[in-house]
Amino acid sequence: MVQATLTEAAARPEHVPESLVFDFDHFADPALVKDAHSRVLEIAKTAPPIFWTPRHGGHWVLRSHDAVYKASRDTDTFSNAPMPYEAIAAMNANLPEDKKALIPLPITVDPPHHTMYRAPLQKPFSPKAMLGLKDSIRELAVELIAKIKPEGHCEFMEAVAEPLPVTVFLRIFGLPVEKQRVYRDLVAEHLHSAESDPQAVQMRLRKVAAVMHDTIVDRRDNPQDDLISMLWQSEFEGRPATLHDIENYAVMLFIAGLDTVMNGMGLGVRHLATDPELQAKLRADPSLVPEAAEELLRRYTFTVPPRFLKHDAEFEGVQMKKGEMALLYLPAADLDPTEFKTPEEYNLARENKVHIAFGTGPHRCLGSHLARIELQVLYEEMLKALPEFRLDPNKESTFHGGHVLGPDTLYLVWDA
Repeated sequence: MVQATLTEAAARPEHVPESLVFDFDHFADPALVKDAHSRVLEIAKTAPPIFWTPRHGGHWVLRSHDAVYKASRDTDTFSNAPMPYEAIAAMNANLPEDKKALIPLPITVDPPHHTMYRAPLQKPFSPKAMLGLKDSIRELAVELIAKIKPEGHCEFMEAVAEPLPVTVFLRIFGLPVEKQRVYRDLVAEHLHSAESDPQAVQMRLRKVAAVMHDTIVDRRDNPQDDLISMLWQSEFEGRPATLHDIENYAVMLFIAGLDTVMNGMGLGVRHLATDPELQAKLRADPSLVPEAAEELLRRYTFTVPPRFLKHDAEFEGVQMKKGEMALLYLPAADLDPTEFKTPEEYNLARENKVHIAFGTGPHRCLGSHLARIELQVLYEEMLKALPEFRLDPNKESTFHGGHVLGPDTLYLVWDA
């Protein structure tokens, strides 16, 4: 785990009114790393719908549901790319394959390039394809929970929340499962680093690509039934896939697949551990688990995607300048009191559970179908196998901020 430190405050630009300044470091805010969603709830209730924070060089944060929803769909104004695709492609044109700048695909490019690069992934991540994995996901969940059951306690993130989705994804991807510790450490280094200098980012991405290089090349020469092999068969505007293309896909899928869902698992199980009444209700009627999982996703949304202004714009009455960063603060959007009545309450019977935990618009999370299956299976099997579980009163959970919120540690106890 890379420890984030509070950055120095930048000077307020002239186009930012004082009324829109709200001091918040999305990596190292002390209240956020103490209890992530308590701080998010405070932000949702007290910060302006769109605010400017002086941390990390100064940037915008979109925290209201309305602002996040509109910006997510406006790729002409809010780009996923800190540098235009055309500029990176021109820079890469005369460089050898191993020196080209990596572009995590398709997440850091906008339409129409996003549409082209996302197309090969639609079928392998479709609802039908993900349902085909459900039995193997359940087998793994049962195995992991059976290991901890006799102990009467566990540190949940290490024992279950990490190995379950990581193992599933490595199998899909075609990477050796026995190297998951090496992979996870690399992902944590990348995602939890607040260093946004392009050269530093490229160095981290290169380390991720390097650890997969031999497997990527092997799948080109010896295709198997996995995602890397499938991507090698893709064509882009009539040209065959290159090593650079596959590395671009690999770094994005690797980072997203090995980190995001485990945080959702930790947040959901943490709530269940504090809500014995909900545990009892779901044990009595497991058919309620899918609905319960959706309300957990709303209450504890965990991803914070960045966007970059393509041009000067007035958005929701706020003047923004070309090149500025704007965080889509999805966790706060799903706790917006103007969108959800009593948003702090977990309400299984809530009429409006239509969250944006997986984003919206063209960049909506590709892995949402897999994540839902993994979360639902986990809750079902934990409730089936374990008696009432609760937070360990003698061990405090710790959290991290950044672009994916979640627990670093989560200590549970039950009567063995």
